[in-house]
Amino acid sequence: MKVLVINCGSSSLKYQLIDMKNEEVLAKGLAERIGIEGARVKHEPSGKEKVLIEKPMNDHKKAIEIVLNALVDENHGAINSMDEINAVGHRVVHGGEKFSESVIIDENVLHAIEECSELAPLHNPPNIMGIKACQELMPNTPMVAVFDTAFHQTMPKSSYIYPIPYEMYEKHGVRRYGFHGTSHKYVANRAADMINKDIKDIKIVTCHLGNGASVTAIKNGESLETSMGFTPLEGLAMGTRSGDIDPAIIEFLMEKEDMTIDQVNTMLNKKSGVLGISGVSSDFRDIEDAVSEGNERAQLALDKFNIRVKKYIGAYAAIMGGIDVLVFTAGVGENSPETREEICEGLEFMGINLDKEANNIRGKETVISKKESTAKVLLIPTNEELMIARDTKTLVK
Repeated sequence: MKVLVINCGSSSLKYQLIDMKNEEVLAKGLAERIGIEGARVKHEPSGKEKVLIEKPMNDHKKAIEIVLNALVDENHGAINSMDEINAVGHRVVHGGEKFSESVIIDENVLHAIEECSELAPLHNPPNIMGIKACQELMPNTPMVAVFDTAFHQTMPKSSYIYPIPYEMYEKHGVRRYGFHGTSHKYVANRAADMINKDIKDIKIVTCHLGNGASVTAIKNGESLETSMGFTPLEGLAMGTRSGDIDPAIIEFLMEKEDMTIDQVNTMLNKKSGVLGISGVSSDFRDIEDAVSEGNERAQLALDKFNIRVKKYIGAYAAIMGGIDVLVFTAGVGENSPETREEICEGLEFMGINLDKEANNIRGKETVISKKESTAKVLLIPTNEELMIARDTKTLVK
């Protein structure tokens, strides 16, 4: 079975074509600047030269059309015809309380995803555009929706409910949903495989650390707690997001700075986090460069990021009654030995003993804790596309 994985953003589209017989990536790429001048597709077929396709793409349907043509192109394609694509797996950010697992898409599912757009106005609409475009271009190919929120639907009510009037949950669905679920699920299962344990017998804390970042407590193979909340704004300090703050700050800034609620919301989502503290960048590599040049605010930004992650690890270990495995993944988690070292420093009392030599590595699946460490520390590159493809294969078969 060959599965095409589609991940639509507002002006971009990531894709992978995976042969599920051996989980081999046949081709992958990125369509960017959709609806904007200078649109292009970066196409990478396995075993062949990379191709840059520069064509106007007014919408996601046109982008997917170009991608499909690239996949069957006689020079840089990966398959002979569209008939070889047996199913399409779509990443959908928000499934609300409607979806606790991946589902085959029909009209009812699509309608439910549209209803969840209110909870993820920046993410669900482009996800829906990708689904509809594929349905038009591939009307006889089964489609599957894989939700970022689904993995966290196992959280107990005491974890996901907010301490505000209960009617706000009943009327408007105001509760913790959590995100990055596909990534947390993938690395947790890989962690169990790596240490040869049943995932139901171990307590895992997974740290998805990138420009968007979250931490999840996983017990009995299920999400017990996670740092992102009603939206992806809650939790850690991130690239441009503030994470946890005193909510009274919002009204205070509106009065003092004569800001509208939209302006405050933009500030908290796009101008805060390590960008806001450092004044340098939302890219952790730029901030690390600034630190090496003696920039104190850049150092403060990294310190704030690291201490927030450490705080959540400690909290989740307390909730689970200990920790057996700590996992680092995503852009920063996979590629910054310094970040991993800073976060693990001082956690020896929890049985976490980092091996600094083993930790001096980037983007490679490995154990980075000492042999005597009672809690294993693992570096696991995430693979959300493969997780989506696996769910799609299971449902379609």
